[in-house]
Amino acid sequence: MISYRQMEARDLARVLDWAAEEGWNPGHGDAAAFHAADPGGFFLAEEDGAPVAAISVVNHGADFAFLGLYLCRPSHRGLGIGFDLWTHALARAGGRTVGLDGVPAQQENYARSGFVLAGGTARSGGQVQGAVHEAVRSARPAELPAFVAAEGMASGVVKPDYLGRWLRGDDTRVTLVAEAPLGFGFATVRQCREGAKIGPLLAETVETAEALIRHAATLYPGPVFLDVPERSAPLAELCGRLGLAEGFRTARMYRGRPVIQTADIFAVTSLELG
Repeated sequence: MISYRQMEARDLARVLDWAAEEGWNPGHGDAAAFHAADPGGFFLAEEDGAPVAAISVVNHGADFAFLGLYLCRPSHRGLGIGFDLWTHALARAGGRTVGLDGVPAQQENYARSGFVLAGGTARSGGQVQGAVHEAVRSARPAELPAFVAAEGMASGVVKPDYLGRWLRGDDTRVTLVAEAPLGFGFATVRQCREGAKIGPLLAETVETAEALIRHAATLYPGPVFLDVPERSAPLAELCGRLGLAEGFRTARMYRGRPVIQTADIFAVTSLELG
């Protein structure tokens, strides 16, 4: 018998293990940051008490939600369990606009639920020659609210609970900030199952973005990865010059009013929560 329930924090850690098996390479500290965004926004489908599918529909505010972590165990695919969980979880968004970053092969399925293609995101990754920059340092706690606001202006949605926890430093992540003579910029780098991911990244100039990326590459061993929207062509070109190879792509889709990204040099925080 299939039943649905909201995840607890320990459930989310298990689901991120599933995501790692699917090649999404989550960060070591992502579970706590995700859960802080909206503790009631994570759902499981269980068969006789055993989890078999998962999804998140996180309400970032009164007008916007984001759908992610849509996973079904291989043994239970093709049985309608995932779609039933999808329908159950989407109800939590109410009348909000809902965004998602999904694999392009599923676009038609998402369109049946009212989602419309608005763009795409490419993951770029590889080894970067790291370089400590004297004008790049760790962010101070008092600066983080301004970065939450700046990310919201760049991405089109202010997400205070999510970004407020995400940007805080801990054993697995650091938020970097650029100072003069570099232009304005900041980036969070977090240790992942493989290497590290940089996101969000917001920079005034390409030179600022390069300094942040090279400095970030000195913090954790292995390759670095960024999720770069189509709108961020200067950042995509920089990734190419740094030797980062494009991996998989996702389709950004919205049910409701599309959200407009305003920044040219911007990497998304995560594909799971936007």
